[in-house]
Amino acid sequence: MFNWFKRNLDEFKTFAVRGNVIDMAVGIIIGAAFGKIVDSLVKDIIMPPFGFLMGKVDFTNMYWTLPNMDGKIVSYPSLSAAQEAGAITINYGVFINTLISFIFVAFAVFLLIKAINKLKAATAKAEEKAEAETTKTCPHCFSTIDIRATKCPNCTSDIQ
Repeated sequence: MFNWFKRNLDEFKTFAVRGNVIDMAVGIIIGAAFGKIVDSLVKDIIMPPFGFLMGKVDFTNMYWTLPNMDGKIVSYPSLSAAQEAGAITINYGVFINTLISFIFVAFAVFLLIKAINKLKAATAKAEEKAEAETTKTCPHCFSTIDIRATKCPNCTSDIQ
């Protein structure tokens, strides 16, 4: 039993300290912080003017109250008042805010991945160019060899 536990603990240590797991953890932490920033951007910067342009609408107070146990729909001045009273509400304004936050996060991630892919392509192109300057193709076996080679190491043909 002890050997099984020790073996699994050692395997877990190997898994936990691998670079990919640590990178993933850092990504999740930064992603959570980024999500809070975007959430604040949407709630505090974008939605107030958007609501103003739509006739001074406060999206966080857009909700429907469902009937109570007596079958009556009680009206409340705000969503927080309805929730304090224990009313069951459908908070579609909060959903709209969340949906807009998601769109912003998705667009930001899209731009980030696009920039990373562009950087990778530029790096690959630079590496390809550097490799092209230091290698040539054997005319007999078509393998890539050092540009200074006079004999192909793969097919042993003489190279001019």
